[in-house]
Amino acid sequence: MFRLHNFFRSSASTRVRIALNIKGLDYDYRGYVLRDGETRTPAYLSRNPQGLVPVLELDDGRHLTQSLAIIEWLEETHPEPALLPSDPLGRARVRALAQMIACEIHPVNNLRVLLRLKDQFGADDEAQRAWFTHWVSITFDALESCLSNSPETGRYCHGDAPTLADLCLYAQVWNNRRFLIPLDAWPTISRVFERLDTLPAFRDGAPPSQPDAQP
Repeated sequence: MFRLHNFFRSSASTRVRIALNIKGLDYDYRGYVLRDGETRTPAYLSRNPQGLVPVLELDDGRHLTQSLAIIEWLEETHPEPALLPSDPLGRARVRALAQMIACEIHPVNNLRVLLRLKDQFGADDEAQRAWFTHWVSITFDALESCLSNSPETGRYCHGDAPTLADLCLYAQVWNNRRFLIPLDAWPTISRVFERLDTLPAFRDGAPPSQPDAQP
């Protein structure tokens, strides 16, 4: 039994929840309130000195951090169903699509960045929304082009089975909804998201489905 230390609204946490669901792995859900400093306590920092979510605690007491690293570990230790293609070029494409979101959007739009914008520069809710939308739009424009112009795109980001790229896309779209960002400008992304949203592993990992979810 794994223990997942996470935040219901965190897109990085959402990715890992979905990966665990797809792999059919049970886990003990531990939720934290980030704004209340619950991940800055000595106990939590002993698990992850960065004070970030998610952290996957293994049954031997060891801890894994960083969502993509956690998912890659799950892929290596529980290879079925696969979240990466079997061929090197396919794996490279899926990783690139995933990193467009996880490495280009997420780092500049996560909660601690938005709070820093507010505290240091006085950015109100509307200014934070404009910031968030700007960085999403730049990458989603490119991601839409990558998906719509590639024959390797199928029902999902790569072929007809969900991959690591779909975990990142799905989680990011849920994050976008907090800032009222519609998908109208990105029809391929919208199509993939709607299909993913019919899959139990994804729906069960979505923010509203978590036991500590709040409006």
